[in-house]
Amino acid sequence: MTEVGIQRLGLRFLRARWRVLVRLACWSVLETGQTFLTGYAPARALDEGFLAGRPATGLCWLGIAGLGVVVGAYGTARVYAAVAALVEPLRDRLVARVVARGVREGDGGALSGLTQQVEIARDTFAGLVMMSRSFLFTSVGALVGLLSLDPLLLLVVAPPLIAGLGLFAASLRLLARRQEAFLRADEALAADLGTVCPGLRDITATGAEQQIAAATGARIDAELRAARSLARWGVLRVAALAIGGQLPIVLLLATAPWLLAHGVTTGALVGALAYVTQSLLPALRNLVHGLGTGGSRLAVVLRRLLRDGSGQQDHGTDERDRPPSPAPAPALSLSRVTFAYGPHSAPVIEDLDLSLQTGAHLAVVGPSGIGKSTLTALVAGLLEPRHGTIRVYGRPANGPDRAGLRVLIPQEAYVVTGTLAENLGLLRPDPVPEAELLAAAEAVGLTPLLEALGGPSARVDPTALSAGERQLVALTRAFLSSAPLALLDEATCHLDATAEARAERAFAARPGGTLVVVAHRISSARRADRVLVLDCRHTAYGTHEELLDRSAPYRDLVGDWTPVPGGRSEPALALRDTDGLDAVAGPGLTGDGRHVVAHGPAGQVQAPGDLRDRGALGGEG
Repeated sequence: MTEVGIQRLGLRFLRARWRVLVRLACWSVLETGQTFLTGYAPARALDEGFLAGRPATGLCWLGIAGLGVVVGAYGTARVYAAVAALVEPLRDRLVARVVARGVREGDGGALSGLTQQVEIARDTFAGLVMMSRSFLFTSVGALVGLLSLDPLLLLVVAPPLIAGLGLFAASLRLLARRQEAFLRADEALAADLGTVCPGLRDITATGAEQQIAAATGARIDAELRAARSLARWGVLRVAALAIGGQLPIVLLLATAPWLLAHGVTTGALVGALAYVTQSLLPALRNLVHGLGTGGSRLAVVLRRLLRDGSGQQDHGTDERDRPPSPAPAPALSLSRVTFAYGPHSAPVIEDLDLSLQTGAHLAVVGPSGIGKSTLTALVAGLLEPRHGTIRVYGRPANGPDRAGLRVLIPQEAYVVTGTLAENLGLLRPDPVPEAELLAAAEAVGLTPLLEALGGPSARVDPTALSAGERQLVALTRAFLSSAPLALLDEATCHLDATAEARAERAFAARPGGTLVVVAHRISSARRADRVLVLDCRHTAYGTHEELLDRSAPYRDLVGDWTPVPGGRSEPALALRDTDGLDAVAGPGLTGDGRHVVAHGPAGQVQAPGDLRDRGALGGEG
């Protein structure tokens, strides 16, 4: 998102909360009164009291100044409540946006955004509001006080103050750009070290020490250059503070004889010094340091948090928000795609060609660790191939509109705190009509859970749901999305065979939809139109029957599978357990302590009484 876009969103956010701004301004007026009395009361105490031989009058004015401090403190306490009413809605909106992006795109940075960047934005925004408000009302109080004491004092203090503020305002954009450049260089170095450090053994084994050292050294040098540039331009902030906050003190002292000769009283001169040293200088210092650093940090963080691969903006929908209509091109096409997890690592996928037309149903099978999840991540645009091209409906898989073209449902589904309807509608820009939501729940198989929870408006506690129940919620959420390509990366592994079949058939029947399933059971391959077998260099593609005839790896995966009676689970592709243990809890196991269910390595016996029909194993939820 551009800087102009952030400014527009910020103005729209503030306009929507004008009542909070009015309340904030009203309570800040008390601080203005306190600032006014900071210089005016001591001036009158000197001129009308102590210097005039009336100490009682002087003490009275000092008492008024003390009362102003008490009233100002009360106003400051109320200001914090008003600032909270302004800041917390911003935090809530950013959290909702980060979670939505994480669900929609499988964004690995969503967790960092939720736990760190949102809090940085919240704290920085609160600090900027407090500092800007304090400077504004403090300056008004001090300048009104100077004018009340003697207009000549205002003529001495105001010009350097305005000049300092002008210099600071002119340097803000330059400093913000260099601050952002430094943050980018720092993030790039951190990302590089995060990749290099875990792979030191492989780097040494492949003899790539010099290449990696050169690349990392270049990132260190880039951060050093950015830091030096930021430090050089940071001198402007020091100059602005010196001109606007400290030069008025020098001018007041230097012109004191002239001011006294032109009718300025001693008390007025002391009051002017109090205004500058006790009010204007601290307020200006906080503004320069806070806005100069915090403002650029907030702009950088907001730009990251408000980016959205789907083009969706916070204020509603426009043409960019709508998923693009699929072009008359293959739903998915891969051309000579090669991918490896390191420059010297063996390719996980090598020279893979694949083309799927709209409405196709593909199952991807292969041994554990062969690259099935890597393939779905490549199609989803979360990874970039070393060579080759991947297109979804004719567009690059890693393009800016990829979120509108595909939806990825990973194995570890997650649910956010909120209502069930809010969870199911996370991938839609507007609330989902209840009739459509209920129809999707019925198609995917979520209806029993929906009724047990109390309907779409029921609150959901993610920790109270089993892994299988979370998968049903995630599947229904993806089913309701407008993305035509659905990628199920073992997204049904915690469901029994019957529930898995129902969910897959629902996705395959979506009008205009295309389905790619990383198969957890061989029955997923039998239901698919085509099967892709990944097995190093022996990749094969065809129907279930064709592959049984001409693919030895596929025959090994299928083994001697035969249909099993209803109500029992079938062997899972990933386990291929020779002892014939059930891999997933099926109906009829509840409360039966005599069954043994495989959950992890054989020999780890599931404690009885911990299973529910079609539920998770191992006490999840």
